[in-house]
Amino acid sequence: MSGIVFFTTTERSEIVDFYTERLGFDPWLEQTACTILRNGNLLLGFCDGEQTEDEGVVTVYLDSRNEVEEWYSRLEDVAIGDPVENERFEIFQFFGEDPDGRTFEIQTFLHDLPPEP
Repeated sequence: MSGIVFFTTTERSEIVDFYTERLGFDPWLEQTACTILRNGNLLLGFCDGEQTEDEGVVTVYLDSRNEVEEWYSRLEDVAIGDPVENERFEIFQFFGEDPDGRTFEIQTFLHDLPPEP
């Protein structure tokens, strides 16, 4: 099974630029009122709307702590705090905010993972 998480936005062009230029997503499908972006197995759709949906967290996970720190250095201007180790979930992470005010998270797991589907 595959899936896409959709959000409405009043500023689709700005949001698409942010996710492609700053978070490394690639355009996957362009529709009349929606742009669907892809990063690995994560698909995000941003659709024109009369209001912006900014609830939820978009999480990108990377392979190493060093990669999280590299991403932090590129995204420090929109980060909400420094990268930290979260012992409860055994991850290394930081949060940021996209131009719509939606929270994103960059993290790596500090434990072994099951194989990806």
